[in-house]
Parts: sequence; structure tokens; C-alpha cells
Amino acid sequence: MNTPQRASSQNHQPAPSQARLLTRLFCCQLLLILTPVGNPLRGQGVPDNQPGIGQRAPDFELPLVGQKKFLSLREQYRNGPVVVIVLRGYPGYQCPTCKNQFNAVVNRAKALSSESKCVVLVYPGNADQLEKNSKRFLGSRKLPHPIKVVRDDDMEMVKEWGIRWEARNQTAYPATFVVDQNGRIAWKKVSNTSAGRSTVEEILRELRKL
Repeated sequence: MNTPQRASSQNHQPAPSQARLLTRLFCCQLLLILTPVGNPLRGQGVPDNQPGIGQRAPDFELPLVGQKKFLSLREQYRNGPVVVIVLRGYPGYQCPTCKNQFNAVVNRAKALSSESKCVVLVYPGNADQLEKNSKRFLGSRKLPHPIKVVRDDDMEMVKEWGIRWEARNQTAYPATFVVDQNGRIAWKKVSNTSAGRSTVEEILRELRKL
């Protein structure tokens, strides 16, 4: 009676070409995991110098609308996470989509205050008459904690953050950044149109992850 031969382990090894393919697939997956998230809209008109996830947020010191005070981003995130929402500001008119987003944020101020020390809305535009137009944007509504609105005269901040919309009669790409207590970008959402804004629920969900 012939004794059954034990199968050689070599019979179960992939062929050399298969092994190379598996190695390449593993390397590609590892590269995707390790590569930091930069500008998701690269190649769609959005500048490439936009800070990515995990990178330090460029500091800014901008005037508070309706006040003779300035807001420093660095001083704010020292106390806890900060949300930076960049509006289109004044591209020649008051943007209705910006107003809707602003109202939504103000209406959920209490929920936001439990997760963030400060929610900054940036109103960019040409310095000429920007103060007057930003006050008109706010109207008579009193801002609840932790909401603050600042002006970006001549769009210096949006240029440094890589969200300057260079098209005619444009200012900035609508964007939202969650900045952690170490001053790093924990989450962001940038649109290359006037729509596609972040929602309050999205912002709260990301804040709760910190």
C-alpha cells in the first residue's frame, strides 16, 4: 500500500509573479495610509498651499466686526478647539448662502459652545468699505457665545490659507477648519463653488472626535 505523500508547503506559495503583485499592492496601500491629507481640491482651481490635516494652522490676527479689537487664532485655540468658517464675505453683494450658513451656526451656538471654545466666521473682501458691508451682514443680531465674526481686509488671511478664489468678482472658497488645542488642522471642508458648505452637524461630529 502506498503511503500518501504529505503536500509540500511550496505548492501553496504564490508564483513569483503573484508574489510581486501582492507586494506592490501592499506598498500602495501603505503609501495611501501614510500620506498626509493635503488639498482635496487640487487641480480644481483651489490653491495648493492650503494647510492639510495634521498640519499647523497659520495664525492670524483679524479685526472683530463692529469692535475696536482684534482676534488672534493662537490665543483662542490655547483654551480649546476652534472652528474657523470662511465665508465669501463681500464679492460685490451680500451672499445669501453665506447668510444662511451664518444663521445656522448662530442658531446652534449652545450646542457648539459645549464642544468648542470659539467659532470664528471670517468675512473677506476688498478693504474698501468692507467694515461697512460686514456690519450690514451682521445686522442688529447679537452674537451668542462662542460665535465671533472677523474681517479679512484685502483677503490676506484667505491667501495664506490657500483658499483665495481668484476668479472675477470672487473672494474666497467657502471653507471650514476645525483646529485642535495644539493648533493643528483636525478636519476641514472646502468647496470650489459657492455651495457645498459644512453643516453644523458635520462640525459637531468632528469636534466630538477630539
